[in-house]
Amino acid sequence: MTLTAKDASRRTREICALAPIVPVLVIEYVAHARPLAEALVAGGLPALEVTLRTPAALDAIAAMAEVAGGHVGAGTLITPEDVRAAKRAGATFGVSPGATDALIAACEEEDLPLLPGAATASEAMRLLELGYDMLKFFPAEASGGAPALKAIGAPLPQITFCPTGGVSPENVESYLSLPNVLCAGGSWVAPKKLIDAQDWAGIEALARAAAESGQKG
Repeated sequence: MTLTAKDASRRTREICALAPIVPVLVIEYVAHARPLAEALVAGGLPALEVTLRTPAALDAIAAMAEVAGGHVGAGTLITPEDVRAAKRAGATFGVSPGATDALIAACEEEDLPLLPGAATASEAMRLLELGYDMLKFFPAEASGGAPALKAIGAPLPQITFCPTGGVSPENVESYLSLPNVLCAGGSWVAPKKLIDAQDWAGIEALARAAAESGQKG
């Protein structure tokens, strides 16, 4: 049975609700994938986005899919073939910088819940019309940051976002404090320097700090 947009958004919402930060990961070497996932999950960040920007990405997804407690998604989905490859690799959700009819159809056919990207009210409204109400706000900072997302949320309160792109420890709280934000995507929890050094303890510490982001008293 084809996945519906409403079911896709319900499932991505459940994944986004697991922790305030979704690590956005660029993995160069498959050997790094499993220990990286284990460190992030141990630090309290179970939802992981592996971007399809490197030759190792699909094999990295396959390795991370075996880590207990993790929910591994594929990011930078652009084409239907990206979707099919991500699904075969073991991705449990997909993330895209934008949304096309072909990409949406492929995700629904492959039963891969999609977190589609939108940067404007019109893009968000189109996705809402299709049934998607859990979206990625991208590129967040370049599109006006938290003030822009707050403004979009005023007339569209039924849409929830995961802002990604330029989100950092310095500005993440401004996003997470918004009523229309469930989580944020960020790469700072797994910097290239620490991955290359295989400093998994250091990455776990960053994840633990990020997992406490946005806590409301």
